Amino acid sequence: MMDLLDDPAEGMNSPEFSVTELSGAIKRVIEGEFSHVRIKGEVGRVSRPRSGHIYLDLKDDKSVINGVIWKGVAGRLQTQPEEGMEVVATGRVTTFGGQSKYQIVIEDIKPAGMGALMVLLEKRKALLDAEGLFDPTRKRPLPYLPDVIGVITSPSGAVIRDILHRLRDRFPRKVLIWPVAVQGAKCAPEVSRAIEGFNALTIGGAIPRPDLLIVARGGGSVEDLWGFNEEIVARAAAASGIPLISAVGHETDTTLIDFVSDKRAPTPTAAAELAVPVRHELMAWLDQQGARMTTSLSGGLQRRSQRLRDLSRALPRLETLLDGPRQRLDTTSARLGPALMSGVQRRKVRLADAAGGLRPAAMQRMIGNERRRLDGLAARLRPALERSIAVKTDRFMARAGRFDLGVVNGELETRRQSVAALTQRIADAGQQRVSAARNQIDAMDRLRLTLGYEATLTRGYAVVRGDGDVVTTKKAAGQAQALEIQFADGRLMVGGKTASTRKAAAKPLDQGSLF
Repeated sequence: MMDLLDDPAEGMNSPEFSVTELSGAIKRVIEGEFSHVRIKGEVGRVSRPRSGHIYLDLKDDKSVINGVIWKGVAGRLQTQPEEGMEVVATGRVTTFGGQSKYQIVIEDIKPAGMGALMVLLEKRKALLDAEGLFDPTRKRPLPYLPDVIGVITSPSGAVIRDILHRLRDRFPRKVLIWPVAVQGAKCAPEVSRAIEGFNALTIGGAIPRPDLLIVARGGGSVEDLWGFNEEIVARAAAASGIPLISAVGHETDTTLIDFVSDKRAPTPTAAAELAVPVRHELMAWLDQQGARMTTSLSGGLQRRSQRLRDLSRALPRLETLLDGPRQRLDTTSARLGPALMSGVQRRKVRLADAAGGLRPAAMQRMIGNERRRLDGLAARLRPALERSIAVKTDRFMARAGRFDLGVVNGELETRRQSVAALTQRIADAGQQRVSAARNQIDAMDRLRLTLGYEATLTRGYAVVRGDGDVVTTKKAAGQAQALEIQFADGRLMVGGKTASTRKAAAKPLDQGSLF
């Protein structure tokens, strides 16, 4: 500043400064006096433009100071400033000569004590609860025995070793590990991306999609666990399509992801116990169920055997059942011989009675009588045959005398007319069949036309096509370059449209619309 005071203007006791010189002098004084300060206050207005910088106000009950967090610093902050949060900001005070303002360039910002963090946590918790993300009805049951388990945690901590050891002891399963930072500024975005990444895997793909997710971290302070209180982590866990177990911190530690997850485990080891059953206990249970089934089957067979024995006592013995039929067989066998002999004797008597009427003398008289009757009939038959032959011969000779050429021609003409008439009948029948088939085809064609859309056009409708496709809405008609309207008697082409004519065509017309 002494350089500015060495050359006063003539006749003046004080020097003249330009605006830029005075602004720069003030800037050097302020930055020299307040090169590095810590300010405690409440965050007021917060602005995040597209440049990535953060502009905010720090205020107390009497004063306000503007603050700026450059983009590179904002990405590394563990706690993002929010309106109403009480914080301690560390940075340097400077001026902005373009607007004659002073401001603090913040290099780090933290909540002002546990109370501020708890107020912020309760605020986020109330917001998510109002959206229904904590509703118990949204929580899904965990699979009883998942094939693949996805674990989201740090690959270098003791947490992953505890989980793998517990899974190996209880029931070995396939485990996919997604390494993330479990504290610091990278924690929240990496955990949320890991949850979304596991859900994005396809079922049956090269990398198997997990049936269950575990988000795990060991214990720590509220600041260490704050990444799991971020809103993006809670929303990612709530939107997960895979059942999720949260195992963040110790039993007394509570984070927002615990409220939105499907199951909360007090420790990472407990999460592994919730994920799978104990294999030995499951095998013992199966053995117990098998023993119960065997015992039940044996008892059922014994009861049915006893029932069968009880029923068999009420049945008669086999010998008793056969005594009656055997006795009846013996009685019938004893009666069969005399009955056969009696039947044969009766038939012999009837045969002797019938043979007694067939004496030789009687037979000779009967044969003689029949011979005489046949001789008389033969004598009468010969003259009758001769007379019949003579009559047939006379008739034939008479017909042969009348058999001349004229008669033959007449009979041929008659036969020709008969053949012509038969031919005409066959032609008429074929024509009738062809006419019936033609009438049937015409009827089917009329039915086709009735069912088609062309018949609808005769009742006053029209089909509108735009750029080769059928147009069914006014919006599509307004966007078409050219329209073709099909009526019952032909098609009408409407020329292309510019953007202004399409806009005008989209407006309703007083004369009505074709559509």
